[in-house]
Amino acid sequence: MPPAKPTVVKMTDTEIARVQAYLRKTLGNDKITIEPPEKAGQSAEVTLAGEFVGTLHRDVDEGEVSYALHVVILEEDLPPAPAARR
Repeated sequence: MPPAKPTVVKMTDTEIARVQAYLRKTLGNDKITIEPPEKAGQSAEVTLAGEFVGTLHRDVDEGEVSYALHVVILEEDLPPAPAARR
């Protein structure tokens, strides 16, 4: 018998508010905002002061819900590399 397909559920406004509050408190920044996904199964966008910083994914495994934050850092956004020492 094949394994059961996971149930895909759209994140609720309550879930988003709870995760946003958790991230704001844990990371010490009230400018963190989570934009809800348009469809079930899609990731939510996480912004910091209006700037995209990553995505938030909801996962259900054996009835247990978890959230994964994937932070995206573009190389062009990094500070210049320090000069090589001789």
